[in-house]
Amino acid sequence: PQQQPGAYPPPPPGGYEQQPYPPHQGMYGAPGGFPPPPPAVRRGTPGLAVAAGVVAMLIGSAIYGAILNATDGAQIGYLAAATGALIGAALGKLGGRNAALPVVGAALGLVGVYLGQVFGIALGISDAAHVSLTEVVFDHFDILNRAWKEYLEFIDVAFYLLGAAGAYSTAKKLAG
Repeated sequence: PQQQPGAYPPPPPGGYEQQPYPPHQGMYGAPGGFPPPPPAVRRGTPGLAVAAGVVAMLIGSAIYGAILNATDGAQIGYLAAATGALIGAALGKLGGRNAALPVVGAALGLVGVYLGQVFGIALGISDAAHVSLTEVVFDHFDILNRAWKEYLEFIDVAFYLLGAAGAYSTAKKLAG
C-alpha cells in the first residue's frame, strides 16, 4: 500500500522493536560494576625453601668440587658465587618474603663452598690413591679434612664470601 504524505510507516508485525541498551559500565569499567579481583598474594613456604636450599647446596657443591678437581685445584671465583646463587634462587623462589631466608642462604653458601672444596680434594685423593670416593669421604674424613686445611689459603676467604654473598643477594632479589 502507498503511504500518505506526512504519515508514519506502519509498525512491523509484532509491535515496535526495542533498541538494545549497551551493557552497564560500572565505575570500574567492567560490565556489572564489580571491582577487579585483588592480586594473588604470594606466600612462601620457608620449610620447603630451606629443604630446596640444602638440595641446591649439595648439587652446587658437587659441581664445584668436580670443576676444582678437573682444574687441578684452580679456584674460580664465579663458581663460588654461582654455587651461592643456586642456593639463593631456591630459597628466594620458594620461601617468599621471609626475612630469615637470605641469612640462611648466606650460611648455606658458606657450607656449600666448604663442601665443594672438600669434594674436589676427595675426588683428587680418590684418583691418586686408587680407592673409591665413598671410602675417602666416609672412612678417611679426618685425612680429607687435614688435606683441606693444608690447601686452605688466604684467598679462600674471598671464595667463601662470594658464596655467602651470592646466596644472600639472590635470595633477597627473588623473594619479591
